[in-house]
Amino acid sequence: MRTGTAIWLTDQDYTRLKRVLDARKRESRSIEQELETLEELLELARVVRPERVPENVVTMNSRVLFRDVRTDDEGTVTIAYPSEADPSSGRISVLSPVGAVLIGSAEGDELELPLPHGQTRCIRIESVLYQPEAQGDFAL
Repeated sequence: MRTGTAIWLTDQDYTRLKRVLDARKRESRSIEQELETLEELLELARVVRPERVPENVVTMNSRVLFRDVRTDDEGTVTIAYPSEADPSSGRISVLSPVGAVLIGSAEGDELELPLPHGQTRCIRIESVLYQPEAQGDFAL
């Protein structure tokens, strides 16, 4: 590592390197946030055998229909493990803000979703369209 000696960088190189640095910092912060979220989920968990979970509860790989309480807009998502998440196809990570709020909740629950800039959105779970345990799919 260099110490005490200035180096020359073009403004374009500086800007690009700054973006790389900022991205790495965000990744690190994101990983820390995900770990905190996971710890919170596990601390709050009421652990039951798969065949004992009510069929109206959101579990991993569940497909959920929800409604925005304020706008009446509907949306559908599937709760996925982080490595299987694909937001463009509706598969959201359980460690995302939405996934973390939905997991373990039940039909009829109204939940506050955190949004950027400190805002929130209130949604209601209208239906658990698919729950693996209710279908006997215990190996997903």
